[in-house]
Order: sequence, then C-alpha cells, then structure tokens
Amino acid sequence: MLFDLARPALFALDPERAHRLTVRALTLAPRMRPAQTGPLAIDVAGLTFPNPLGMAAGFDKDAEVPDQLLGLGFGFAEVGSITPRPQAGNPQPRLFRLVEDRAIINRMGFNNGGAEVARDRLQRRADRPGIVGVNVGANKDSEDRIADYVAMTRTMAPLASYLAVNISSPNTPGLRALQDESALAGLLDAVIEARGPSGPPVFLKVAPDLEPADIDAIARIAIERQLGALIVSNTTISRPRLASPHAGEAGGLSGAPLRDLAQQRLRDFRTATGGSIPLVGVGGIASAEDAWARIRAGASLVQLYSAMVYGGPGLPRRILRGLEELMRLDGFASIAEAVGSE
Repeated sequence: MLFDLARPALFALDPERAHRLTVRALTLAPRMRPAQTGPLAIDVAGLTFPNPLGMAAGFDKDAEVPDQLLGLGFGFAEVGSITPRPQAGNPQPRLFRLVEDRAIINRMGFNNGGAEVARDRLQRRADRPGIVGVNVGANKDSEDRIADYVAMTRTMAPLASYLAVNISSPNTPGLRALQDESALAGLLDAVIEARGPSGPPVFLKVAPDLEPADIDAIARIAIERQLGALIVSNTTISRPRLASPHAGEAGGLSGAPLRDLAQQRLRDFRTATGGSIPLVGVGGIASAEDAWARIRAGASLVQLYSAMVYGGPGLPRRILRGLEELMRLDGFASIAEAVGSE
C-alpha cells in the first residue's frame, strides 16, 4: 500500500535517479531476517536455496544491499555485473520505463564501481547467512576480456555463493560474441581454472536472442564443463509490438514483453540439456503464475528485476505465497518435483 502511494512520485523522477534513491533507501532500512528454509526449498549446484525466487543482477550493481534484498523474501540475491575496473557506463539517459508495456529498456553498459569496492562490501558481510551470487563481466575497453573474467573470478570466488559469468549483455559491444562455441569454451576453461577445485559453482548467463545451433553448442559446453547452472536469459534486442513512446530506444528490453520469448528459450535449453544441468528462468516474471510456469517448464530457480519497478517491495512475498498455493493445488510435495513437469 505504501508503494502504491509512493509510485507516482517515483515515476515522476528520471528512472535512474529513482533507482539510486531506492537503493539508498534500502541501505538505510533495518536489516531484516533472510528467508528461512521451508516448503519451497530446493538444492541446486550444491547449495540449499530457501526458496527458488531470486533478485536478478542489475538491481544491486555494486553489492550495496544484498542482505536487504534477502530480507524482502528473496531466496537469493545476485549482485553485479561487476568489472575489474570502475566503469561509468554509457551516456545518459540510458534507462527507460515503458509503463504502458510494464517493461524496461536499458543501455546501462556495465556501470559499476569496480571489483575493489564490491569486494570490500562483500568481505564485510562474509559471515552473514544467505545466498549471494556475484555476476561478473569485462570492461568495455579491455584488450583481453577473458583475462578480465579470470581476474574477477579470482577476486570474487572466495566471497560468492556462486559466480555468474555474464556474456549476454547487449550493451557492451562485442560481448555476446563470447557465446560463440570456440570463444565460450576458452572462456569457461579459464574461469574454471581460476576458480580452483574448491571454489563456488559457476553459472553462465545467456541471451534470449540465440539460434538453435547456438543453443545446442552452449548446452554441450555447459554439460562438459559441469557448470552449476545456466541462467536463461538476459534482456532482448528484439522488439515485439510495444505501446510506449520509448519503444524505439536502443538497448535491452526486459519485463512483460520478454516473458514468452524467455519461456520458450528456457524450454529450448531444457530440451538441449536433457535436464542434465539446472536452469534459472529469468525474463518477464511478475507473478506466482509466471514463476510456476517457468518452473514447470524446467527452471529450478527463477529471478526477476523489472517486475519490482511496477510491483514494489512486497512482490517477492506475494509470489512466494502464490507458489506455495500453486504447488499444493497441483499436488507436488516440493519445487524439485515440479521442475520440468509440464
């Protein structure tokens, strides 16, 4: 109710400023108890998630509020993307609300304060409970992007519940080329070596704008490297029919219009992997029904971000209550039983 009252004022602000104010407000909020293991718990990649709903990367780029996000009910929070060196990102304006479509377009460009700042924050929370993944990327002007991912892996592995290798942002020129088969194999081999035998699981975040041959190649490489999970998917550069006057802005589209494409891409990866590797469903999830459909299609975990812009901080708990009810109505004793059951 408070969010409904505040939303007109927030939406009157530039979206990026509103986001910064939201993060700032969370830093000042009392730290709430993170979600506890319950009926929605699921084991993925050797980790026990208290529930399958996570905050996607992009909201907390500099690891400022992971514990506050966990306190909202999320079963896990993914911070980043973080690059080795601080990066200003693309020129403003670079973030647009498509209110009529319940969507977002962004061309942020991996803006973040760099690895050192995020590392110090994560070190200060190292003994606190809760699953916090770290999404790592490469600097835009890097001459050796694989070396950037290796450096980030060495820095963040001791502090991350899992590492998410982000090669799917459309806002860093050439980054998505790392999804090509030979480049991806070399990248993951380097990351896995840098992580070491006792490091956290490695997740790979892929784009929704992939051809069938790309999906098969990525699935094969992920299985061969025994990745912890595939995160399906990032924002899309495609443009379905949109009503907002911002529809023509360049960047990655997220929110409700991405839902069907992201759902289909999840099904494609479920088929390509034969269910042999966990999948994290992302894109257009805004309700318990959306999350449940993604789980039934093959996702062990789900994430959201854009929906929070429109649904407010109470959204995670509403989704979790709905998931418990849907799981009960469909006769499943656990989330794991429901994964891929459609």
